[in-house]
Amino acid sequence: MSKIKYLLALIFLPMAAWGVQVGGWWAYSVPIAAFGVIPFVELFLSGSTVNMNEEEETKALSNVWYDVMVYSIVPLHYGLVFFYLWRVSKGEMGWAHLIGATWSVGLACGAYGINVGHELGHRKKLHEQWMAQALLLTAMYMHFFIEHNRGHHTRVATKEDPASARYGEMLYTFWFRSIWQGFWSAWELETHRLEKRDLPWWSLQNQMVRFQLIQIAFVLGIFFVLGWQATLAFLTVALVGVLLLETVNYIEHYGLERRMQENGRYERPLPIHSWNSDHPLGRIILFELTRHSDHHAHASRHYQVLRHFDESPQLPTGYPGMMILAFFPPLWFFVMRRHIEKHRQQLSGALPTQASPEAIVA
Repeated sequence: MSKIKYLLALIFLPMAAWGVQVGGWWAYSVPIAAFGVIPFVELFLSGSTVNMNEEEETKALSNVWYDVMVYSIVPLHYGLVFFYLWRVSKGEMGWAHLIGATWSVGLACGAYGINVGHELGHRKKLHEQWMAQALLLTAMYMHFFIEHNRGHHTRVATKEDPASARYGEMLYTFWFRSIWQGFWSAWELETHRLEKRDLPWWSLQNQMVRFQLIQIAFVLGIFFVLGWQATLAFLTVALVGVLLLETVNYIEHYGLERRMQENGRYERPLPIHSWNSDHPLGRIILFELTRHSDHHAHASRHYQVLRHFDESPQLPTGYPGMMILAFFPPLWFFVMRRHIEKHRQQLSGALPTQASPEAIVA
């Protein structure tokens, strides 16, 4: 079951494809499931805090099934996107059908294009990094490959990080700040890397230059092959995917801060600097992204072996439900104020917490 359960993560692909084909309420099946059914079910589920032991981790890491699961997303997701664009280019969809299909495919661009691209982007093998970039291309967010790995993971839970939401910051203002500053940060990171090697920033040595050329060529290819309607539809689903990602970014580190040390540097990222959720459906659908505390403390760990930490701050429900809450800032602030205060009291020793040995050793 530990392997087979991740097949559930693929469920949005056939749902979205069928909705694109037949329309009707099926066109809205993915958003209904993602923001209706799953959040409702997770209100009554707490999830497991059990971690694998060392032997189980070794077996999971050596089992090719887990890699096949994320590798398969690349052709399946591209198949969905191009099927949607082809259907749009035919001009046969009514407005209700088009809106639902666009929303469904856009959510797929976030859940598969960016989220699975994120998982593969942390890996060392060259073919996995290429697959990560290919998936990010479907959301026009290839710079995420640079900014997330070299920027966000270094500056997480600090004011220097575009993707870490500050206490009291609304989701909608965060969207603009994170998108713009994250894009600009990727340029700065690449420019700095090239400067250290005495290479010019305006060249194909610059990944950001290459990424922009690839994205422009991709959009032009869609335009010349499928027309302006498909091009506009592609840019729309890419935007939906980006906003889904940035909403996830918002809830993952909201209000959490790393302390500045006496040497003028921030303390290293620990499980206490990311919000965690063990709610089972969100964990499976997002390939364990919701066990985010372990991911940031140990970024190289694969999704199937991410762990729960008792000392990490816990969200009151799963990621899908928290995303809905974030869309309504007054409710978000009301709920999260109590959880942040509780977390701060635990850090100060006012409330008990159980520190897991792994975090202490790390």
